Amino acid sequence: MKITKYIHSCLTFEQDGFKLLVDPGNYTFMEGRVTPEDFADVQAIIITHIHPDHLDMDNLKKIIALSKAPVYTNKQVAEALSKQGITSELFTNGKRMFGQMEFEAIPVTHMPLLDSPIPEMTGYIINGNILHPVDSFQTEFTQIKGIELLILPTVAPFCNELQVAAFADALKPKYILPVHDGYVKEFAVKLRNQNYIKHFAAIGSTFLQPPAVTLPDGTEVIFKYDY
Repeated sequence: MKITKYIHSCLTFEQDGFKLLVDPGNYTFMEGRVTPEDFADVQAIIITHIHPDHLDMDNLKKIIALSKAPVYTNKQVAEALSKQGITSELFTNGKRMFGQMEFEAIPVTHMPLLDSPIPEMTGYIINGNILHPVDSFQTEFTQIKGIELLILPTVAPFCNELQVAAFADALKPKYILPVHDGYVKEFAVKLRNQNYIKHFAAIGSTFLQPPAVTLPDGTEVIFKYDY
């Protein structure tokens, strides 16, 4: 498998010729370094929840027009997409194969936000050993066995370094892929990541950094941009 991190929480997963896009949100496209054309070859799209940093409606329309890829999501997002003329398929529980990749959908609770309703959100276990909790630090995740790679939100209005570290410490993955860091400038991300690298090394977890890393099982993690 190849996992590519774009800006913020936008990811692609590729395996055996199948490419899936997750959460092309507005932070991903704001600087113009990422465009819908970058995703013209995707074969499926997953939207985890309705927040604009995970769902950029205008750019999603352009990606669908280019790729003809179907969209998989939850009921709240599906209703919003329908109002924009975008069809989608519900995927909120159970397992589904995308090519040779297995995605297990799990309803998860978004971390609390100031004066904002909690959205419906879906997290995923991928190929049985990759956890994408999206914007959640649910304690139930720490009971999951066999997670090799944790996709971890590291910067957000809903968390601080202590909360981020406590969640990952309890799960103890072998590897951590930082996401959700489009809120701050590059120098701040790099400085904060140095803290995470040192902290997680002490518990035996490797905090992945640009430009690319190949894990022992052959999974390739690529950082499209150097932060």
